[in-house]
Amino acid sequence: MKIAIFAETYLPYLNGVVTHVKALKDGLEKLGNEVLIVTADIDAKHHYIKDGVLHCPAKYSKKFYGYGIASPVSKNRLRLLREFNPDILHIHQEFGIGFSGMAAAKKLNKPLVYTLHTMYDDYLYYVAPRPFIPLMRRISHRYAHYLANRSAALTGPSKKVEEYFRECGINKDVNVIPNPVELDVFDPKRVSPEKIKEFRDRYHIAEDEMLVCFCGRLGKEKSVDVLLNYWAETYSPQDKMKLIIIGEGPVKDELIEQAKTLHIEDNVIFTGKVMHEELPPYYAASDCYVTASLSDTNSISMLEGMAMGLPVLQLYDELNKDQVVEGVNGFVFTDAQNLHDKLLMVKNMPEDQMKALRESVRNSVKLKGSETLAKNLLAVYQKSIQNFPNEPAPRKTGKLYRRKTETVNQ
Repeated sequence: MKIAIFAETYLPYLNGVVTHVKALKDGLEKLGNEVLIVTADIDAKHHYIKDGVLHCPAKYSKKFYGYGIASPVSKNRLRLLREFNPDILHIHQEFGIGFSGMAAAKKLNKPLVYTLHTMYDDYLYYVAPRPFIPLMRRISHRYAHYLANRSAALTGPSKKVEEYFRECGINKDVNVIPNPVELDVFDPKRVSPEKIKEFRDRYHIAEDEMLVCFCGRLGKEKSVDVLLNYWAETYSPQDKMKLIIIGEGPVKDELIEQAKTLHIEDNVIFTGKVMHEELPPYYAASDCYVTASLSDTNSISMLEGMAMGLPVLQLYDELNKDQVVEGVNGFVFTDAQNLHDKLLMVKNMPEDQMKALRESVRNSVKLKGSETLAKNLLAVYQKSIQNFPNEPAPRKTGKLYRRKTETVNQ
């Protein structure tokens, strides 16, 4: 099968969607399929294909996390897609590249699959002042409705995606397919005791101190401020615990100031940006993973921690309640005291019990590799192709698409 995958960002950028798309590409190719990634590239002067990636010229956008925004229409992009001749098109984001995937599916008369990764209601503050957020929410819901209605199939990594589509007025079935994790990269056996000691020494973490980690982009939607408040509310020096916050983001400085205001700066470590390939020692040196985010849809960072054997402590979320099974891969907390009690329980767990728990945690994600992801989506692709009307593509494009195509500078 030939699959064209549309994502606004791709390597060398790193984020949850990029990690998902890269794993999907690897899994599909291992199973004998041909994949073309279509993505925005701020360094590209023209459209070109190299190593299975269609690079599309884009403009740098500070508001869009520093990534690129590509024009939603391009005759050259459509020409290269027509030459590739995909059996199916799959969009993973909704901006210029995602819209062009939807338009190309219509033009080529091929089925479209839409994977929603992001709960945009939690991110609107990036693009709109507070008084305009209700308006932006209505607009974003209508746009999601527009894309979903033009898709043969919808997928997402958690039940939260299904709920979001329902709020947008979409009643189609949603295929919930969990995010993948690179099990070969995130393997605790690949990190030596020497590397773990070196790491803990670098951050001045005593041998008898418990290290609790969070990893992710430091935006308001990740609720790291909630973690800091909970930590300050219950922490005692006798607990011998430290919290390490791995990542970079727009609210990092605010979080550092918050830790100082709460007088917990000596027990909270901010690492700043860490390259993806350098993450395993950070997890290996930690004792558990903690998150208070209610915006994540099956967080890849959390799954990577679990692959390293870290039990997860997750703030209770009704729509994500199946992600953490008590005593199997972690524990759920509801407030500051509950989190503190669970942390102490993990810290004081007998060594043999902790060893068994860490093995159980890793086993819980062993079926979430790239090939499993690819097989799940191949089933969606095949069903979409079978059910797709086999009609010739219309010779004329829509008025809006035609007008934009004429004005875009190639």
